[in-house]
This record gives sequence, C-alpha cells and structure tokens, in this order.
Amino acid sequence: MAPRLAAPATKRKAHSTDKPSDDSRAKKAKTTTGPKHKKAEPESDDAGFSDPDDGGAEIAQERGSQKANANGNGPKAGLEKGQTSREAHAKQKQLAQERKAAKPLADEVARTKKLWERLRRKSHVPKEERQQLVDELFSIITGRIKDFVLKHDAVRAVQTAIKYSTPAQRKQIAKELQGAYAQLAESRYAKFLIGKLLVQNDTEIRNIIIPEFYGKVRKLINHSEASWILDDIYRGAATKEQKANMLREWYGPEFALFRSSGKTEVSADLSKILAEEPAKRTTIMKYLAEMTNSLIQKKLTGFTMLHDAMLQYFLNLKSESEELKEFLEVVKGDENGDLLKNMAFTKSGARLVCLLLANGSAKDRKQILKTFKDTFQLMCGDQYAHMIILAAYDLIDDTVLTSKSIFPEILGKNEEKDVENIIFLANDLNARLTVLYLFEGQSKALFPASHAADLELLNEIHEIRKTTSKKDAEVRRQELVTAMSPQLLAAVATSPKDLVSTSFGCQFVTDVLLSAKGDKTAALEAIASTAAGNPNQELPEDADPLFPLPPHISFTPHGGKMYKTLIAGGRFDKKSGSVKRTDPPLNFANILYPFIKEHVVQWAIGPSSFTILGLLEASDFSFQKELLKTLKSDKKTLEKAAKGEDTPKEAKDDASKGKTKGKDSGSKVRSGGNPGAKLLLEKLKA
Repeated sequence: MAPRLAAPATKRKAHSTDKPSDDSRAKKAKTTTGPKHKKAEPESDDAGFSDPDDGGAEIAQERGSQKANANGNGPKAGLEKGQTSREAHAKQKQLAQERKAAKPLADEVARTKKLWERLRRKSHVPKEERQQLVDELFSIITGRIKDFVLKHDAVRAVQTAIKYSTPAQRKQIAKELQGAYAQLAESRYAKFLIGKLLVQNDTEIRNIIIPEFYGKVRKLINHSEASWILDDIYRGAATKEQKANMLREWYGPEFALFRSSGKTEVSADLSKILAEEPAKRTTIMKYLAEMTNSLIQKKLTGFTMLHDAMLQYFLNLKSESEELKEFLEVVKGDENGDLLKNMAFTKSGARLVCLLLANGSAKDRKQILKTFKDTFQLMCGDQYAHMIILAAYDLIDDTVLTSKSIFPEILGKNEEKDVENIIFLANDLNARLTVLYLFEGQSKALFPASHAADLELLNEIHEIRKTTSKKDAEVRRQELVTAMSPQLLAAVATSPKDLVSTSFGCQFVTDVLLSAKGDKTAALEAIASTAAGNPNQELPEDADPLFPLPPHISFTPHGGKMYKTLIAGGRFDKKSGSVKRTDPPLNFANILYPFIKEHVVQWAIGPSSFTILGLLEASDFSFQKELLKTLKSDKKTLEKAAKGEDTPKEAKDDASKGKTKGKDSGSKVRSGGNPGAKLLLEKLKA
C-alpha cells in the first residue's frame, strides 16, 4: 500500500506553537459548561483565513442545512425548487415505471399478469373466453418459459396456464423446462410450478422431472426451499424405483454418483445392500447417521424421506448395541419432541416408534409416551399413528401410566366431550381400533384387509416383547379394559341411538356390553329402548323427502345382529361349537322383551326375525311361554312370511332392489321366504 502523502503546504497553519490553537480552545469551550455569554477570543494571524479549496465553512453550512431538513425545519429533502410533495411523488412513480419498462420482457410480463388476473376468477369467466385467454397466454410464454418462471409475479401466470392446459401443452412446458428443475426447486416461487406439473400424474412428465434430482438429494434436502418440494415429490409422485434411487443417496456419495444401468431392480433396502457388500457397512452407516443427525439438529424433522432413512438405519443396528442406545438417545433428545410427533404420521416413522417402544427400557417407553401428550386424539384417527397407541397397550407394563396418558385424551375429559369423542371412536375406521383392540384383539372383523400391515407390525413387536416386557399380556389387557370401561358404558347409556345407527356403532356397543367391566344395567336398558316402536309405522305426511327419517332398527342388518348377540350373552366360539357367555350374564332377553312385546309379530316376520328366535332359545329368558302364545295366535301370519307372501313393506322394497343377497340369514329376508319365520314355525310345532 502506498505511503500516505503529506498535506499541501497551503493547508498548513502559518505558524505553530506549544500552546493549543485558538480553534481547539473554541471547540473545548463548546463542550464545557459555563456562562451563556461568550468570552472575547484573542485575535491571531489566522483570523479570517478561509481557503476556498478546503471549503471548511461551506461544508459545515451544508451539513447544517441537511440536519435542518431532517428535522423538518428546512425545505423537504428530494424536492426541487418550487416543487410540491404531490408532484415529487408522481415523478418518483413515473421513474419506477420507466425502470420496470426498461427490463427484459417487460411488456410480455405485464400482459401475462393481466391475463392471470382475469383467469384466476374462475366463476366469473365463461368457458369460451377462458380458452381464448389461455391460448393468448401460451402464445406469449411459449419458447420463453425459463425467463418467466423465475419471476415471482410471472410464474403465477405460468401456473394458471398449466391449470387450464391440455396434456400436450403440459408436456410442452415440461420439456421446455428440462434441465432447470433443480434450480426451480430452490426458487421461493418457482418450486410450486413443479408441483403443478406433477399433480396431474402424467408418467412422461414425471419421468422428465424426477431424474433431474438424482445426485442432488443431499444438497436439496438441506436447502430451505427445495427440501419441501423434494420430499413432496418423494412422498406423493415418485414411483417405487424412483424413491429407491433417491433414498440410496443417503447411503453415501457413490450411490449419488453411480446408479444401476436399469437392467436390475433398484432397491433401497439397506440390509440387502450390506449383505452384498458387508465391508462397506461402517462407511454407509456413518454417512447415513450424519445426514439424519444434520436434519434433526436443523429441526427439519417432518420429511418422509428422513423417516424412511432412519428406519433403514435402525433395522440394521444390532440389538442391545451401543449404536442402538445412541440412536435412541438422539430420538429422545430432540427438543419439544417434534421428531417423534412428526414420525408418528408417516408409515416408516410410526413403525420406527413402535420398534423403539418394543426395544427400549421401561424408562425409555415412559419418556416416549409423554412426548405424545396432547397428540393422542389426533393420532387415534390417523392411518399410521394409531399403531403407536396399540403398541403402547401391548408393551408398557405400567398400565396406570398408559391409561392416564391416553384415555383422557381419546375418550374425553368431561361429560360433554366424552360422548362426541366416543361416537367418533366407534365409527372411524382407524380410531375404533384404539378402543376395540382391547376387547377383540387381532380379530378379522376389526382388522380388514386394508389393515393387514397393522397385524404384521403387532406380531413383530409381540415377538420382541417376550424379552423386554415382564407383565403377562392378558393381565395388562384386563387392567386397561377396567380403566376405560366406566366412560364407555356411560357413553352407551347416554347416547344409544347415535351409536346403533351405524354398523360400526353396533359392533362397538356389542363389544362394550360383552367385555367391559362394571355395572352395565343402565347401558343395557338404553340399548333395549332403541328397539321400541312399531317397525311398520308409516312416515308422517309432513316428512321432508330430502331428509328421510332413518328406518326402524329391526330393518337394519347390523341392528338385528347386535340384538341377537346380546340375547345370546356372548360370541359363538368355533372351537367349542357353542356360545361363550359373559360372566356375569347380561340377561338382555328379559330387558329387551318389554320394549318389543306389542310388536313382536312384526319382528318375527321382518328382517330381524332371528332376534325373536334368539329370545326363544335363550336359557335365561323368563317370558318364553308368553312369547310362544303370542306367536301361536298369529301362526297364519308366520306361515305367509315363511312362504314370502306377507313380507313387510321395507323388506319387499329391499328385495325388489336386490338388497337381500348376503350371508347373514338372521337379518335379511330372501325372496324364497323369511328363514327366521320358518324356524319359528318349527319351534311352535315342537
């Protein structure tokens, strides 16, 4: 650096002394307190000296004027002489428009914005006009889409063009943007364009876009904008093979750089990869751990791809190893439990949480369970998260902790909410499992084919709990049933009609009344009261045809099946070939009969005729003779029903619509006659 030059001779003082100069004394006088009047300063040789080149006095005056303007005491800054603020504002606006107009594609962008403003008002634009606007929009952007998509205002117009485009036009846009998708994913606005193209589920477009992310997964998953669109693509748009290619990049740089030629099936199953190349285990596991930990530290824990990678890492850890303990500490150590909560709502994440519960200690399980506080109600209705609740039932030995943590949230904390929550639990396909699993176990009626994966996971954790849990499984189940029974029985007694109105609700009521612990009297009477009334009663004349009243419960197959099971007092056991009755017995036959006594013949010839047959076969039924006498008095009606000549109106309507075909002969009337009525006639002859 060049040495600093000395100031010119003309700018130096005429002479210097050891005493401070008059100027310095004057400056000190300004900073010190003293009398308001000024002291007369002695004259010096420098008095009145002013160098126009130096401009000291003029600069001070200019600064003073600027300070006055800032304080509002002088003329307004930025205003020319004689100019008002309105005129200055208009001039600034004009300059801004001129600068915008000078940019590339300014006119085209302005026109696309006007077209977008019109197109986005869906209900106000006729179909023909919309098509003309879309055609004009495509004429502007075709060939220049890359210039439009990186502008925050113009990219919206391109998204609208895709929304109303034809498949050919979408493919044209996708091909024109080829090679730029990784860059678009990093853009705050253009990333949504990728989603618009993929949401149509076009195979050709998907195969154009997704391969462009290969080799860049590590970079993009750590990018604040690109990470979310990348995970959306992985979760919702990518094929199984494309997912495997993206997930393999979590195993090391070589998987990002080198991919299979396509002749062999690509697999992201880490156990298979390590089985083929066991020497790479240390390197792969270290790289995978670093990637997952990096995202966890950044609080980016909601990615499905992250949960899949964590599951692969966990499945390849040795049981009771230090690596497994460290991994468990990482998961538990996440502040606020966001990692565990996010994992609960993905397939791999929920499975991983269940396996952590199975392999963890009692202290680990307690800590994991507490993490989900205030989340259980949301979890019980989720297709994946409900499995964590089932795993907690089967794995945590401290049933008091389990019941106090889970039941108040899913069943409700007050009487008003209890009924609402329990009706939801009874009728939701996933939530019902979190209650009825304790009553039915792994029943096929509870776990349909759509939930086959649930049964596989339950079997897996049951195998692990043999070495990690101490309490007997049946004892644990009975303790949990005892804890939840009071609220369930109260809900059945409070709102029976809402529960029996659906098939799921009837199954829920049946399980609760057969398996719950405690006094069931009020609940049994409430369910019996739902059978009251004339089954063949005609609708009132003022009934609204748009909102028809529900049919009498005797005309619903689920209602007849529920009554038949409750009258029997238990479920039929295939192994023993008999009904396995509850202890103490329900004695439901005697409770039900007073409610249907007046219309018992209508029940006997209707779809729920097997309910009446069940009453006659019940060993604890006290009014058997009275019922037989009533049926004998209307024997001719039973005979007509048995032949199909005198079927109730609702059953005839169902038969004419083809609704009588089915396996449940106890709740439906066939065109060949009422099978329940036939069996009742045989009982009368005997």
